[in-house]
Amino acid sequence: MVRTVSVLGATGSIGKATLDVLQSQQDRVAVDALVGGRDVAALAQAARRMQARVAVIADPDAYQDLKAALAGSGIEAAAGPSAVVEAAARPVDWTMAAISGTAGLRPSIAAARRGGTLALATKECIVSAGTVFLDAVKAGGGALLPVDSEHNAIFQSLAGAAVRDIKKMVLTASGGPFRSWPLERIATARLEDALQHPTWSMGAKITIDSATMMNKGLELIEASYLFGVESGRIEIVVHPQSIVHGMVEFRDGSVVAGLAPADMRVAISHALGYPDRIETAVGSLDLIQIGTLTFEAPDEKRFPALKVARAALERGDGAIAALNAANEVAVEAFLARSIRFIDIMPVVIETLEQLDRRNGLAAPRDLEQVTALDDEARKTARNLMQSISNQTATQAKALP
Repeated sequence: MVRTVSVLGATGSIGKATLDVLQSQQDRVAVDALVGGRDVAALAQAARRMQARVAVIADPDAYQDLKAALAGSGIEAAAGPSAVVEAAARPVDWTMAAISGTAGLRPSIAAARRGGTLALATKECIVSAGTVFLDAVKAGGGALLPVDSEHNAIFQSLAGAAVRDIKKMVLTASGGPFRSWPLERIATARLEDALQHPTWSMGAKITIDSATMMNKGLELIEASYLFGVESGRIEIVVHPQSIVHGMVEFRDGSVVAGLAPADMRVAISHALGYPDRIETAVGSLDLIQIGTLTFEAPDEKRFPALKVARAALERGDGAIAALNAANEVAVEAFLARSIRFIDIMPVVIETLEQLDRRNGLAAPRDLEQVTALDDEARKTARNLMQSISNQTATQAKALP
């Protein structure tokens, strides 16, 4: 049986890995829609290669370029945010939600409401709109399958077990590029340093989140919502080899772990084939060659993001949405070299504190309230960063 599929975020790192898996299964899948951000050439090339029915670019100004790139192919071209949501709502059997940031929220919710299987690789759907997003999934009646390697490992380890049988879940973290750096050296970290992830090849934003360990904080939040387990039963463990992606300890003392090479195609293939298994081009895991697997506790003094994320989870949907928005703004500023690496977390923390003082962390009840809270958190974070920039400029002028 041929399954119809769509890929939201087809030109990003997860999207490209998804297309690689889909290409290996072309006799079993038919690609309906591919959605990209700004890279017209990559989107058009992928649409032609996968023989998609429609290709959508998020940038509305890129429509004519996309149309020209697809000329003679028979592939429909569209552009702009509304077209992205319309593509997500097209009736297909399986959708990969891999648009990074809150830009992926509306299309992912549209896909969830439509039904079918939603393979989720966009953390922001849950960390920005937890209850609202999960309500959309429930309303659509489809399946939600996690594609983050850690959550996918937990999902496979659970194998349908009841929440009451879970003693704790363990999410592993590589530790990022600064795992062994002392605090004094982290204070001097450059953009080039933060982008050197030791294990994974990812987009810039998620790589910086790995360096601060906010990525793991967001995954902790996501795990709580996905599996219905409270914060106290979720543990973060640093595992530099990135072979064990997640573990579940059950109340009878059994521990089931998900191991795999550090290759996103493993989790993508699982989500595409579920409940069956499909063949992939990923090499076998050679534990003898790997030799040693090590684990250590995360240092929350050097990486306060973990503590901040856990506190936001315990506070609820509003705090989580604000945390994510402020972090996105701060990371964008760091990538633009407007603030230092060590300024990222203070911006996030102060944004949450300011919003709390204004009673601005109430849980949003619908997508409009999610958007309003996200906007307010971003505005607050940007104002804070302007203050940081002014202070830095003043200090620079005072230097001899």
